[in-house]
Amino acid sequence: MPVSKELLEYQRTDGELRKIEQEIASSEEWKKYSQAKKFMSAAPAKLEAQDRRAAELLALRDSLEGRVEETSKAIEEYEDVEELLEGGADVGFYKKNAQALLDKLRALKGELGKLVSDVNAAVEEYKRFKEQTILMQRQYKEYSEKFKKVKDSRAQEVKVLNDKLKSLEGSISPRILEVYQIKRKEKIFPVVVPLNGEFCICGRDFPLAQQGTLAGGNMVECENCHRLVYKL
Repeated sequence: MPVSKELLEYQRTDGELRKIEQEIASSEEWKKYSQAKKFMSAAPAKLEAQDRRAAELLALRDSLEGRVEETSKAIEEYEDVEELLEGGADVGFYKKNAQALLDKLRALKGELGKLVSDVNAAVEEYKRFKEQTILMQRQYKEYSEKFKKVKDSRAQEVKVLNDKLKSLEGSISPRILEVYQIKRKEKIFPVVVPLNGEFCICGRDFPLAQQGTLAGGNMVECENCHRLVYKL
């Protein structure tokens, strides 16, 4: 792939556009706007997760209440144990069963205590989320307007640079331009760099045999950083 002055001018212009993009992206307006937008985008999923958690806790509460009621009724049956004992019933059997039911009831009360704690934690989390949502809604509204002003303030510069890029495209090989754009999307910049002695800009050395392919203005992709290297 041959390098051309049009390609180098294209990259220089693209670099100016990239600098503006970076300045906008580093602005406080963008950071605040982006933070609020990200939160608002994730809010529905988080709210859905909280709804699922609330449903799980409600189902657990119903289950525990049912088990407590069932165990309490079973314990009530032992109110007539004296009559059973007078009739010759096995004392050890009833004592063992009564103790097992009492142990089960204690365990259920322990689960209920944990459930109450989990419910309180879920309620607090929901309150915090609601408060944060209100704040982020305000932040989104405020900084979406401020960020728009920042973008609008650089819009003319961006247009001039984009127009220049468009005008240069016709003078550059479509294949080379396609490769350039792919690397640009991969966050590689600068894309086209001159060989510095025997080294690429990333520090990778080019053997003499490989340097021979750079003769006549040809470009070679660096195996390390994947930039397009040419020889001055």
